[in-house]
Amino acid sequence: MKKEIEVSIYGADQICASCVNLPSSKDTYEWLQSALSRKFPEQTFHINYYDIFQANYEEDKNEFCRKIIDEDLFYPVVVIEGEIVGEGNPKLKKIYEEFKKYGYTSI
Repeated sequence: MKKEIEVSIYGADQICASCVNLPSSKDTYEWLQSALSRKFPEQTFHINYYDIFQANYEEDKNEFCRKIIDEDLFYPVVVIEGEIVGEGNPKLKKIYEEFKKYGYTSI
C-alpha cells in the first residue's frame, strides 16, 4: 500500500514581484489540484494551500512560511512530503515524477 502524500502550496494573494504575468498562488493551487486528480485518478493525496502572510497553522507550516519570506523564495512554493519541488512557476513534469517516486501510477 502506498503512502497518501501531502502536497503543500505556499503563497499569497499578492503575486510575487519576480513572478509577474504568472498565475496567482491560489490559481496554481486549484490548477495543480485538478491536474493531479486527472493524472492520478482514484489515488488519494492531500493538497493544502497556506497563505504565507496569514501564518496561523501548525508550527512546522508557520516556520516554512517564515522561511519563504526570509529567504525571498518565489511563490507559490510547491512542497511534497517536506521537499520543495517547485517555485514561482512549478513544472508539472517534476511534480508528476515526485508522485511516481511514492508509488502513484498515471493514466
